[in-house]
Amino acid sequence: LDNPHAVGEWRALVEHVIAANNFDDQSVYIQVTRGADDKRDQAFPAGVQPTVFIFTAPLVTPTAVQRKTGIAVVSALDNRWLRCDLKTVALLANVLLRQQAIDAGCVETIMLRDGYLTEGAASNIFAVKDGVLLAPPKDHRMLPGITYDVVLELAARHGMPYEVREIAESEVRAAD
Repeated sequence: LDNPHAVGEWRALVEHVIAANNFDDQSVYIQVTRGADDKRDQAFPAGVQPTVFIFTAPLVTPTAVQRKTGIAVVSALDNRWLRCDLKTVALLANVLLRQQAIDAGCVETIMLRDGYLTEGAASNIFAVKDGVLLAPPKDHRMLPGITYDVVLELAARHGMPYEVREIAESEVRAAD
């Protein structure tokens, strides 16, 4: 997609949305789509302006208890399509998998495909074993993002060894 705004315009939009809300710490969400055409045709329309949607919400961080004791999760078959690396608004499978965790009184669903970790329904998932951070590879099975990159950047900065590779379900279940 063509970028619909210059850096200064993006900054002004984000600052406006932040200023319009009264949260001490905010999470800002930006979604840009190809835009709407005037007919029902799945091909990429020419000359259509991208649609920009921005909202902010209170930034929710783990509680002190969660940081100390961890959280409960469930695991499930990753039944999404095979292009999870594409950021789309088609999140029905993720929504259903996340609801499975909530219904079980848990925080997240860890998704597994063909015996390997892919990601969480709404988050990146890493494992730690014997002091080594294990990260699944960025490929078509996961949506890589800022959090994934920041976690690896912080591990490198603080001297924590890490491996980016396929992580078997048995390794996830035996992680520290």
